[in-house]
This record gives sequence, structure tokens and C-alpha cells, in this order.
Amino acid sequence: MKNATHTARVGSLHSSSFWNNPTYRSLIIQAITFLLIAGSAYYLASNLVTNLTARNIPIGLDFLDKRAGFDIGDSIIAYTSQDSYGKAFLVGIINTLNVSLISIVLATVIGVMIGIARLSQNWLVKNLTRGYVEYMRNIPLLLQLFFWYALLTHALPSARQALNPLPGIFLSNRGLFLPTLESDSGFYFLLFGLLVGLTAALIWRFRANKIQKSTGRQLLVFWPFIAMLAAGGLIGWLLSPQGITVDMPALKGFNFRGGIEITTEFFCLMIGLVTYTSAFIAENVRSGILAVDKGQQEAASSLGLPSVKSQRLVILPQALRVIIPPTTSQYMNVIKNSSLGVAIGYPDLVSVGGTTLNQTGQAVECISLIMLVYLCTSLATSLFMNWYNASVALTER
Repeated sequence: MKNATHTARVGSLHSSSFWNNPTYRSLIIQAITFLLIAGSAYYLASNLVTNLTARNIPIGLDFLDKRAGFDIGDSIIAYTSQDSYGKAFLVGIINTLNVSLISIVLATVIGVMIGIARLSQNWLVKNLTRGYVEYMRNIPLLLQLFFWYALLTHALPSARQALNPLPGIFLSNRGLFLPTLESDSGFYFLLFGLLVGLTAALIWRFRANKIQKSTGRQLLVFWPFIAMLAAGGLIGWLLSPQGITVDMPALKGFNFRGGIEITTEFFCLMIGLVTYTSAFIAENVRSGILAVDKGQQEAASSLGLPSVKSQRLVILPQALRVIIPPTTSQYMNVIKNSSLGVAIGYPDLVSVGGTTLNQTGQAVECISLIMLVYLCTSLATSLFMNWYNASVALTER
């Protein structure tokens, strides 16, 4: 009797110690969670396939090879209604990335300037920038897009009465039309010259940084950079056998033909994204600068550094550890907020995907593709910013 009781007690202790082991317990909980998630996914997928089959709706991505049959007004690459749905999706992706990247660059420049200006001792500058930040941050982006679109379409003249501030430049409610270089041999010579100039400028910048680190002597970087870039372009233009051919826009019918066109929809979406996001980036910059100890500014001043150089060389490098993480979120928000362009007629990924969905009925596939593109772009942005954050992080000794 005692042996049986002892055996039961030992078994109970073994099972209790097994469950109390954090490694075994976590493995069991993870396995149960995985089975629940996998079971739920299988149930939803099988239910989806059953319902689509019952309604004779095809499943798959075969529709991407079919003729789209609709035009896209704003496209960087060549596209016609005779192209496939797959190419239409590609145009939407490029349009989304185009407006997002330009908006990110402009919002960063403006946000940094406003963030620094918010800390100015000048009462007017300080309060003007504060009003800009509070105004832009507290008005929904969609309303801002409607405002800019209504303003530009009603304030600007029609194509026939377009403003012509410079030869070859026309501004109307249809958009901004600019001259462009044609893709002939002269254009490629110019492009090659610019690449050579850019390479030389980057080598000069690397050498200047190396000299500064080794000797403390600072060499000019900005103006030599611009001069080398311009010299490379000029040499490429002079060496081109056919010269450079410029395609000038001209009014033909109800709109302009030729040159490069910046549509009103693109311009309104870009302005809305830049003004809205720059207000948030400005606050990130302001908080990052305030996070740096005041003694750093005093030390820079004691060394005789001007205010601009002390901000660029002393304060901002230390503030980046506070600025970059929230700014990364703002960059990802720019990419996702670009989907609001569908409200003003900009043919981004959501707009093209919605048109494809309406024509094909492939709702699950179209929505899944849109979600996948936004997921990949957001993850790529996050990875790049994390790498940049690690590369500029100050190393303590």
C-alpha cells in the first residue's frame, strides 16, 4: 500500500516538474497556438474556395495576362488599354512609389527646416512654424487633398489660357507641362557625363572626410560637388555627336502634347502628403534636438562654431537616435497614405486595383496583391531605416 502511494506521488511530482519547466511549457503553448491558427486558416481557405466554386468564380492569377481594356491617365512607363492587367498593376505600383518617394524627400527637407525653426529665438518665426505644425497635424489628410484639388482646379486657368512664365513651361488646371530631353544618343552621352561627374564628386567627398578625420582640416564639399556634376554633364553634352534634342510641349486640341506632364492629381497628392507629413517630422526633429543635453550646444559655442555648423556637426548627429525611429513610421505612413489619391483621381495602386476588381470580379486576388505590395514596401522602408539608424549611431567608448 505504501509503495503504491509512493509511486503515485513520484509520478505526480514528475508531471508537475514537467509542466513547471518553462522550456517545455512554452513549447506546448506555442504548438497549441500554431495548431489553432493553422486550423483556422485552413477552415477559412476551404470555405472561401467552396463558396467561390459554387458561384463559378475562377480562382488564381490567370486574369493578370488578360487584356485590361482601360486607360491610365498618369503613367511613367508606356501603357495602353491593350496591355494586360499585370502591366496595369505595375503602372499602379510605380505611380505609388513615385509619389511616395518624392513626398518623403520633400517632407524630410521641409520637416527638418521647420523643426529647427520651431526652436528659434525669433518670436515671429517660432510662432509661424508652430501654427503650421498644429494646423497641418490636426486636419485630416483626406480633407487637405480635397482642398488642394479644389483650389488648383478652380484657381488655375484652362489649357487654352495656360500660364506661360518661361518658354516651354505651361501651367493650367490640367497640370504643369515642362520640356524634356528625348532619349536619343545625345541624351545618353549627357547621362553618362552626369554619372562620371557624380562619381568624381563622391570620390572628392570621401577624400575630404578622410582628410578631416586624420588632420582635422575641412575641405569644401558642397560647391565642388555641384561643379563636378555640372562639368560632367557639360562634357557629355559637348561630346554627343547629335547634340541634345529637347521635346517642347505644345497645345494641340484641348490639352498639351509633348514634354513631360505633372498632372494636377499627382501635384495635389504630393502637396498633401508633404505638408501633412512634414508637420510630424518637424515635431520629431524638435524633440530630438531638445533631447540633446544643453551642454553640447554650449561646448560647440565655446569652440567658436557658428550656429548652423554646431547644429549640423554636433547637435543633429546626436539627435538622430531620437529622430529616426518615429520618422521611420512617418515614411511608412506616406506610402500607405498615398492610397488616398484614389479620392482625387490619381491612378495609384489602389485605384488600378479597384478598377481591375470591378472588371474581373477577382476580389480576393486583387485585394491580396494590394496588401502584399504595401507590406513589402513598408518592410523595405523599415529595414533601410533600421540599417541607416545603425550606421549613424554613435559608438560609446
